[in-house]
Amino acid sequence: MMRPSSQVVLAAVVFIAAMLAPPLPLAIADAPAASPASTPARIHAQDLPYYEACAREGLNESECAGRLIWFKATAGNERFHTYVFQQRVGVLIDWFRVLRSDERGDRFRAWGIINDPACCVPGSPDCPAKSLDETYGLDWCPGDEELLPHVGRSGYRDPACDFRDAALKPGDVHGPADQRHDACDLRFGTSTGALGIRKFPNPRFDRAAWLKLNGSPGTWEGYNRPIAAAGGRGEAARSHLQDGAIEPPFLIGTSCGSCHIAFDPLNPPADPARPAWENIKGLIGNQYTRVSEIMVSGMASNTLEWQMFAHARPGTSDTSAIPTDQVNNPGTINALINLAKRPTFANESVIKWRKTASCAKGVDETRCWCEPGRNGKCWEKSLHKEAVHHILKGGEDSIGALEAIQRVYFNIGSCSEQCWVNHLADLRQLDPQQRGFGQTPFDIGQCRRDCPNFRAVEDRLGNILDFFMSAEGHATDLREARENTLRVANPGARYTDQDLIADLERTFGAGAVARGREVFANGCARCHSSQPAAATGQLAGLDFHKLDLKTGLREDWLGNDGPTAVSEVGTFRCRALHSNHMAGHVWQEYGSETLRAQPPDPNVKEPGDGGRGHYRNISLLNLWAHAPFLHNNALGPELCGKPHNAANDFYAQRPRYVDASNVKLLPAERQPACFEYDPSVEGRFKLYTLSMQALLNPAQRIPKVTLLNEDVTLRLGPRLWDGTDKERLLGFELTIPSEIDGRGVTAGTLGNFQHKAFIVDLVRAKTAPDELERSLAKRLGKESARKVLADLQAVAREVTGKPNGVVEALRARPYLIKQVYSSCTAEVENAGHRFGEDLSEADKNALIAFLATL
Repeated sequence: MMRPSSQVVLAAVVFIAAMLAPPLPLAIADAPAASPASTPARIHAQDLPYYEACAREGLNESECAGRLIWFKATAGNERFHTYVFQQRVGVLIDWFRVLRSDERGDRFRAWGIINDPACCVPGSPDCPAKSLDETYGLDWCPGDEELLPHVGRSGYRDPACDFRDAALKPGDVHGPADQRHDACDLRFGTSTGALGIRKFPNPRFDRAAWLKLNGSPGTWEGYNRPIAAAGGRGEAARSHLQDGAIEPPFLIGTSCGSCHIAFDPLNPPADPARPAWENIKGLIGNQYTRVSEIMVSGMASNTLEWQMFAHARPGTSDTSAIPTDQVNNPGTINALINLAKRPTFANESVIKWRKTASCAKGVDETRCWCEPGRNGKCWEKSLHKEAVHHILKGGEDSIGALEAIQRVYFNIGSCSEQCWVNHLADLRQLDPQQRGFGQTPFDIGQCRRDCPNFRAVEDRLGNILDFFMSAEGHATDLREARENTLRVANPGARYTDQDLIADLERTFGAGAVARGREVFANGCARCHSSQPAAATGQLAGLDFHKLDLKTGLREDWLGNDGPTAVSEVGTFRCRALHSNHMAGHVWQEYGSETLRAQPPDPNVKEPGDGGRGHYRNISLLNLWAHAPFLHNNALGPELCGKPHNAANDFYAQRPRYVDASNVKLLPAERQPACFEYDPSVEGRFKLYTLSMQALLNPAQRIPKVTLLNEDVTLRLGPRLWDGTDKERLLGFELTIPSEIDGRGVTAGTLGNFQHKAFIVDLVRAKTAPDELERSLAKRLGKESARKVLADLQAVAREVTGKPNGVVEALRARPYLIKQVYSSCTAEVENAGHRFGEDLSEADKNALIAFLATL
């Protein structure tokens, strides 16, 4: 590939670099080293509710240890969320906006956050903190009596140092002595008042500077107050969130539970803003969380970053947003249910590190490594055939369940500096010859050697997996949920399977459940059953409710987890084109060789090599509790929280329903009403019913497309800033319009734009046109290749010496962005999965009734 030259595409380079540039780098603060465990382990008061939950659920020692790690361990990612994220990704989190204690009652409605029942608003009755000044504006939580005095000071001893490890399992290759890494590096901190979001005292905090900026300790208003931008109203405002000279009182980290902790469908809270511990489970998956909006909470809405991040629906997360492959692909947060019955796939070719007791003399550490100071604690990398799960939406995590759990910690920022940030593509690097032009594979062995947090988690992955398999991950049936609701008023109430069937048939018709079972067996079980007979078409007599008498688990996982070509299922295909697990890409080591050998979907026009182009067939267990549907939660009513603080009403800011053109929003009066967050049993069931009706009646769906809701203005050139609103800008401006000729611009148009390939081809159109035409012809055909080449040559002529001309040149040829240089051209987010549309109304109702019993 040729190196871009300056004359032809200077304008494009300047434009794209500015479009994707993060703020100027900040100095990364030195975090205090984890203190070694110098005293015997003790149970902290903040851990007592967690141990009570273990007893309530009947969890054993290992399961309970895994639960505590899942809920609390950040594995050091507080540095990532405070420094690295802003520098490398250019995205600002306003933690005070998200976590401020005076809006605790609005937190669930705004952000979908589950409030920590143990925390309180300072000054409220019985709260140990009497004012917001004591807690720097956040909730008071157990453990803060030790943490708060260390704000601005070193010496804080993390509660994880007192973590009580479960006994080492017999037969562990790294035993019999317990050689697990120091638990301090799990990094617990204390709660922020939001479950799964943890805080740590910032030793670099300067109280005097904070008071000068904010006026009092209990507010961050000065820290996040907008500063007038150089270019005036059109440009996004700046704030002190970008000012490395100002350190906040806390470093904020997240645990895996930040997305997976949710309300128990069997026992939801009467008031979602005031849950009790009994209302909370750790594996369900939070279908209300607005994690994408949290990630850009410090950005103005007219920034490119906000427009690209804040497009995921509640309950979804774009797990490749940080290790970007330029595929807009938010996916639902998986419900971890009945995992002991989840299908595995035998004889897959897996290259990975496995425990061993020794390494052969002279073997390179890239193939075998022993941890210094340990006796026979070694790992060896090799290729073997294994039975593995297929995890993530396309089954990309496929080297083992333990490794899939470990990778979640990288998704939330652990070990970023030591291990994987330098393997990401630098979106500003436009020279193919330079590092950062594309992704490089993250090295698990190197990360194990260099990141103590990795080792702390890895040594306890078995505990987390045991938690996944525990009773907390068992099914949550509608029958039991309704019985629990009745028992609130009458502790002796009973609600049997027959009662459930009778109630369903009053709604959906006589005999609906039995008929729905036949419809499901004949039309759905091929993909949505794990029974071997279903895959072979032997449908007669299948029992979808059969229980394992030893464990009480449902025998049928109600999904085969096998791959289905995206063109067959027909749903929004961008997630299926996710490329981070391909050879040479950042998560290469987490995909099996068998996965990457999977042929692409021949009916998809975008590149689908490397095992892409498929969705796995998901489980339908407890479907009644997990609407809306599809991998992006787009099928069914749109969810909204309707918070009291209108600035956090994200649904009102970004409606989704469009007209038949798919590129123009329906007027406000024609936008269907959103479904307000309602985690009650009947609220979930109502949402399930509406979503099922949308699933089975695709002709009645109003298309949903995420459009830019503001123009994005970028100003290029150096800023002269003295820390006041007198910032000056030397340069010029470019505007990315939210509409072109009256047609809305989709968020995916920019998010999926392969700008690097475009720029390289722009150069080749000038320097090697014949070579470029042959290359394009292989992908597009001869006729299209000639047209694209001619247009690229015209663009090169138009923008030479005119940086402002890039937008206009592409505006005149939008197909270049939307089709030729797009990683995904899909637009309608609730399309596809048309199976069942030809059923009679009676059979559709019957299927809805039957699925509610599973």
